[in-house]
Amino acid sequence: MSRPSGASAPTTAQLADGSVIDLEPIAREICAQFYDRYPHELERSGDVGTEWCRHDNQYLLAWAIQDARDGTVLLVEQAVWLAGVLETRGFPVEQLIGNLQIAAEIARSLSELRDLAEPSADALLLAAAACRP
Repeated sequence: MSRPSGASAPTTAQLADGSVIDLEPIAREICAQFYDRYPHELERSGDVGTEWCRHDNQYLLAWAIQDARDGTVLLVEQAVWLAGVLETRGFPVEQLIGNLQIAAEIARSLSELRDLAEPSADALLLAAAACRP
């Protein structure tokens, strides 16, 4: 497995009031909980997998916030696309679904998301449901 390349994952997201939040620490927390739930994945993919986890979660969070903020990105569409990419690479879609559920729990608890916490979490859960085979 190669390291993430191409376009860098977004590091921040803009909220409806124009304020900006840092996505990296949130993505790190999602990954920590993901690897607690799926420890075999850390053994299988190692440091490169951790980089991909952070990269993909920064995108998922940015898309969820943008979806909740103004609907200019539909997280469901992006997540279904990502599920297809990951599936072709041998990554179990069920684990992506679990990751989206973890992300939703974390998003719901983030005070820095303000009024976008609930709708971002809801978008992540809708995306998880849409990825079910």
